[in-house]
Amino acid sequence: MPNTDERYFGWLTADVSRLMRTVFDRRVRQLGLTRPQWQALVRLKRRPGASQSELADMMEIEKAPAGRIIDRMAEKGWIERRPEPNDRRINRIYLTDLGERVHATIWPISESTVSDALSDLSEAEKDRLTKLLFRVKARLVEMAETDQSPEIAWSDEMAGDAVETEIGAANSNIQPV
Repeated sequence: MPNTDERYFGWLTADVSRLMRTVFDRRVRQLGLTRPQWQALVRLKRRPGASQSELADMMEIEKAPAGRIIDRMAEKGWIERRPEPNDRRINRIYLTDLGERVHATIWPISESTVSDALSDLSEAEKDRLTKLLFRVKARLVEMAETDQSPEIAWSDEMAGDAVETEIGAANSNIQPV
């Protein structure tokens, strides 16, 4: 199946994920919670005591943006930093009681977003979909741990000035906001 088809698995899963985030963001917008803050809350709930570097890795972002998210959450009283006893350079991050309450308030919104998205499926279909996605995830985890980069036929033309010129021309049409 060509990858331009909207039924292409890669595009479809990315689009479903994007739409789930969009719906969730709209549902929590009035609470003043950002998606990165929610991601951090969920990850710290699942893994209390993570370091800033570990949290950044879990969120798939760089350390500096993770630090800014952590700073804002600390200012709101949602998290606290505790020094690592064996390494003074590392602080461990924990949800505070307030952070736990924020998580408990937002979690049902997250669950209802998923439930609403799957509402047209029968229980058997939901179960089957979940099992299939777990299999795909397990395979991708395996690939992420062992997969080597495939050989790619990259011509000199693609690697040279022609591509840079095209990219530069495309970017030159972008107007500052």
